Amino acid sequence: MSNPAAAYWRENIRLVSILLVIWFVASYLFGIILVEPLNTIKIGGAGLGFWFAQQGSIYTFLILIFVYARKMNALDRKYDVHED
Repeated sequence: MSNPAAAYWRENIRLVSILLVIWFVASYLFGIILVEPLNTIKIGGAGLGFWFAQQGSIYTFLILIFVYARKMNALDRKYDVHED
């Protein structure tokens, strides 16, 4: 039988890794590397690459904060380390 603390930590690191990859894609790839191809798509008169560089990565980061909080609350309850 595996150690519950190790399993909890493994799931936590997996979640953080996934969210960091999403943040990297939204901020670095979409906002810097792929900005020119994305700018061919227009949103409200501005290119999508420009939007990601200026606004999209910030919105993505805020959404990821809420996703992390929700998922960690569920993980805490799963391993019975939650605060009530």
